[in-house]
Parts: sequence; structure tokens; C-alpha cells
Amino acid sequence: MDTFTQMTLGAAVGELTLGRKVGNKALLWGAVSGLIPDLDMIAGPFLDSVSRMTFHRSFSHSILFALLLTPLLGYLIFRLYKGKEANWWDWTLLAFWSLITHPLLDNFTSYGTQLFWPFSGFRVAYHSISVIDPLYTLPMLAALVALIFLHRTSRKRRVLNYLGIGLSTSYLLFTAVNELYVNSVFARQLDAQDIKYQRILAAPTPLNNILWRGVAESDSGFYEGYYSLFDKSGIIRFEYTPKNHRLIKPYRRDPDIEKLARLTKGFFVISEVGQDLYFNDMRYGRMPGWGKEEGEYIFSFRITVMEPVSGKTLEIRRVRPQIPRDFSMFKTLARRALGYRVKNIQ
Repeated sequence: MDTFTQMTLGAAVGELTLGRKVGNKALLWGAVSGLIPDLDMIAGPFLDSVSRMTFHRSFSHSILFALLLTPLLGYLIFRLYKGKEANWWDWTLLAFWSLITHPLLDNFTSYGTQLFWPFSGFRVAYHSISVIDPLYTLPMLAALVALIFLHRTSRKRRVLNYLGIGLSTSYLLFTAVNELYVNSVFARQLDAQDIKYQRILAAPTPLNNILWRGVAESDSGFYEGYYSLFDKSGIIRFEYTPKNHRLIKPYRRDPDIEKLARLTKGFFVISEVGQDLYFNDMRYGRMPGWGKEEGEYIFSFRITVMEPVSGKTLEIRRVRPQIPRDFSMFKTLARRALGYRVKNIQ
């Protein structure tokens, strides 16, 4: 999830853990603890395109990281306040729960986290919620804004926090159930259209949990379609994209290619433009309104074959899509979410 949401969750968990003892200090340090895992992005400028993608949400989003860091963080906060109001263990518990809920929430997105690092590099991802979803964030945020003006021992303060966390958590559980339902819709449509597939990945489009994009993998390619909970017709129109994995067969053992393949869990297609190849992440695909030119995938990497004298076989750089300045894509998404058939989202 986005960093602001993670800080909001951290503050709410901090209040739940220690608010009665230390008041608004619990919100502050809960928010700080909730922010810490995303500080791995600071390393971005020092990493290449592929490493930047694979490094994010790795060790800093693991259970081990939380277990090792929170005793130290708890001690530093304890020393800052010279042991007043709360002891070291109290602050350690606040830091742990505010920090560990960060990767647990991120697990519900498509990007996922390496929760069990270093014992496993597998990314836990449930694909049930968008990276930014206001309906998850706003209930907690509204409750926190209201309770911040109440005394730390006020019963209303606890009730408001429980209400905010309860509403947001209920919505998160709804997204998980919704994902199961949407997957079944995609599966029925694929079967009805006699499309042979091996596996399905369905994920919500940005900012909502109503319009979903489904990708089904076949032997030779991917079938991509959209489904809204408000669709009047149950028919999903699928668009086929060939895998073209043969194009990178000579370079399949390249470490960066292997990293990208693991990151996408095999949901990728290769396209060829001139002398360059493009590695395109099908988990996210193209954003409607960005066009269908090469490099318009949300996550796309240009692969350039280097001369042997350079000592490096491939140069891989991320190609960032050009986002329309008028944000017309969000209007397109909104209309399609309401059940209308629109250009680029059938």
C-alpha cells in the first residue's frame, strides 16, 4: 500500500497498543514505525532498474526484520522519554505491531512482500486490493483525526480507534472475498468461451475494488479482460497477447532476466522493437488511456544486447510510461467501473 496509508495504519495500531498510557505519542511513534519498511526506497538511486524492483519489499518487509529492529527502536524511544509513562517493553510492543502490520497489509497487493526473507525469496501476494484504495484508508484516518483531540484516558478515544480499524479491516476482508468471487467469474467466462488456460490472476484496477482486470495464462500467451461488479452483461471480452518467450531464450540464464521472471512469477510477455526487446509485466499490464505502443506497460524493461567487448551481455532499463496530463485514464476507469463499455477497456 502507499506510504501514507501505512503510516495511518501504524498510528492506529500504536494507539491501540499504547495510547491509553502515552496519548498522542503512541500515534506519532506508531506512524514512524509504520513508515520504516518503505525506507528501502532510499536505496533506489544507488541500484539499477532491475535491482530497484526486486529490492523493494524484500528484507525490510520480513518478519525477521521486525523481530530484530523493534527491540532497538523500543529502547531508543524509551531513552528519549527517559522511561516516563511507558517502559522499554511497552515501546517495543508498539514498534513491533506497528511495523509488522505494514508487510501484512502489503501482502494483499499484487506486488507482495518477501515476508519470510531470508529463508524464502517467495513474494506473498493475494492481489485483493489496489496499492492505493481510499476506502481502506479513510475510515482509520477520520477516526485518528477525531481522537487526537481527546484525552488519552477517554473512552471515546478507544471507541473511535476501534471503529476506524474495524471498518478498514472489514473492507480489507471484503476485498479478499471479492477476489475469490471475481476469479470464479473469470474462470466461468474462460470456460464458456472455450479458452484453454493454466492459471488466472485477477487484481483490482487503481483506487477501487469494483473494476477488476483478469489475466489468464495459456501455453502460448495471455488472455486479458476486465470485469466490473456493475456489469449488466456477464460476457467478458478477452484480448490475446503472445508470450514470445522464445525471443529471450538465448539470455534466459542472465541474472537480471531471472530476477524479473521471479518477480512477475512468470506473468510476462516479450515484445520486439527494432533491435531491442521489451520485458513487459502482465500482472499490471497497460493502463487504459496510455495507448498500446511499446513501453506503455506499467512495468516494462528495455533489453539491449551489448557488444561482447563491453563485458556485459545485456543492458536492462525500465521504460516509464507517459501518463496523460489530463488524467483522462481515471475518467475512463470510472466509467468502466460503472458498467459502461469504453475504449481500451472492453
